[in-house]
Amino acid sequence: MTEEKIQSFTKNDFEIVNRKTVYEGFFSMVRYQLRYRLFDGGWSSTLTREVMERKSAAGILPYDPILDHVVLIEQFRPGSLAAPDSPWLLEVVAGVLDPDENPADVAAREAVEEAGCEILDLYPICEYFVSPGGSNEYFSLYCGRIDASEAGGIHGLKEENEDIRTFTLQADEAFMLLQEGKIRTSPAIISLQWLQLNRDWLRQLWQTK
Repeated sequence: MTEEKIQSFTKNDFEIVNRKTVYEGFFSMVRYQLRYRLFDGGWSSTLTREVMERKSAAGILPYDPILDHVVLIEQFRPGSLAAPDSPWLLEVVAGVLDPDENPADVAAREAVEEAGCEILDLYPICEYFVSPGGSNEYFSLYCGRIDASEAGGIHGLKEENEDIRTFTLQADEAFMLLQEGKIRTSPAIISLQWLQLNRDWLRQLWQTK
């Protein structure tokens, strides 16, 4: 299938009529009035949509190919207050990018800050929009080679009110948590599913280093 058949439109096929910031805080809320080209020809009517705008982010699943262990973290998330059990979620390490920062550098830095893990090698998993129906957040996801023999403990930056529990577990145990629905954030779900599919050749690649 050609690229033209996969992707119908470009950045030239929409028009922003008006843009207004309606809230500025930890995130920004921006109200757009816009229109865009339709699949059957012509243009849509002008519509109004609010978009939560925030910095792009990067995340990493720390993995020890020798021990076959992954490192996950647990922390409180206000966006999950409505969870039926607990707003503390099992996640992978992640952080936001400042202007001109490289996502891979951010992922490696956050691994030290949030999990005490030095990243020895990186492999890119994917990049994606987290929730494009209402947010512009763009996420870069990696798997990182580590030595998990001493990983664990409580981490995070006090000035950012971070209180992060780090723990290790066998990769198969993490896959079981995923299957049981106990992991409910997209970076953790995607990275663990990726590792489940790619673990054998990744271990061969990294065990030679």
